[in-house]
Amino acid sequence: MQSDVDEQLSIPSVDVVDLFAGPGGLDVAARWLGLDVYGFEWDPNACETRAAAGLNSVPHDVRDFGPADVPGAWILAGGPPCQTFTVAGSGAGRRALDEVLSFVRRMGNGETVTQEVAQLDDVRTGLVLEPLRWAIEAHKAENPYKLIVLEQVQAVLPVWKAMARVLEDKLGYRAVCGVLRTEEHGVPQTRRRAILIASLGVERELPEATHRRYRKGVGQLEGDPELFPWESMGEALNRGGPFRVISNYGTGGDPKLRGTRRFDEPSATVTGKVSRNRVVDLDDNPLNRMTLHEAGRLQTFPVDYPWSGKDVAQQIGNAVPPVLALHVLAAALGFKISPEDARKVVDRPWLDTRDSAPLDHLQRMGLLFS
Repeated sequence: MQSDVDEQLSIPSVDVVDLFAGPGGLDVAARWLGLDVYGFEWDPNACETRAAAGLNSVPHDVRDFGPADVPGAWILAGGPPCQTFTVAGSGAGRRALDEVLSFVRRMGNGETVTQEVAQLDDVRTGLVLEPLRWAIEAHKAENPYKLIVLEQVQAVLPVWKAMARVLEDKLGYRAVCGVLRTEEHGVPQTRRRAILIASLGVERELPEATHRRYRKGVGQLEGDPELFPWESMGEALNRGGPFRVISNYGTGGDPKLRGTRRFDEPSATVTGKVSRNRVVDLDDNPLNRMTLHEAGRLQTFPVDYPWSGKDVAQQIGNAVPPVLALHVLAAALGFKISPEDARKVVDRPWLDTRDSAPLDHLQRMGLLFS
């Protein structure tokens, strides 16, 4: 296996190294922008999807590698596993938050905390520290990343804020972080993600909303007239008739409080249980359940994205929505993506365009930091 890994890492210089690449959410966005990306991922199922999508696909553990293994990359990106931080998970990350914040501060002071991190109750909790380790190692090697882009569930925002202070005070970056709502960026789904953008020598901002915020009971055409209406499930899926999606689980575990969204609303957050959700017409007659490709489209993957391997629903639920990643990467580079361009790349067949950049006029963005 190691020889295969070495062969995979002996690749031409790339623009982006993605530390927790999953099935390719951020990788898809980078390709749309004309950026070359190398993604680290340890789940063999996600790697099967990556292989089918034309992305690098040998399973890696980011803890075994560092910046020297992907020379030339000038953008560091990552969305560490969220299960221990998310409300739906075990909560180990939330319980360990103070300890994780302490590790961030100590790493910023030059301490090595590897052994202590390994003693955390859930190994996935410590993975949130890996982007900082890579950034520190690159800085020590006098070849720092010019941009750092990180995303996670909103419960991780305190960690991103602590990392931002280290990146600014110790490594010379200018950093910004906050929580973005996916429907405000053209994703037909309500989902909140904590985002960090850090840049060497240039101040960047989080991407501004392009679409209106979804509010229950408020129509699509209401709200700020300067913003696009949020995209609905019906518009994204083209199912041909009105429908409702009923969640598989209830709020707080109460089955009587199962969430319901109509076709003319954005989807609720797509999770690994999306295929269990019921779909009915407006008279409660059962309809075909959501297909995996439909679930992927609600995450803004191209409709023909070649999902492969096992646990595909979990792969989809764990992924960062490519359109959100598109807006975040562009903001980190000093660009704004129009809703029209974002919709254009989502609607284009992935298998026909995966080796080219549909947003051809943005290929030059790599020159911004040359």
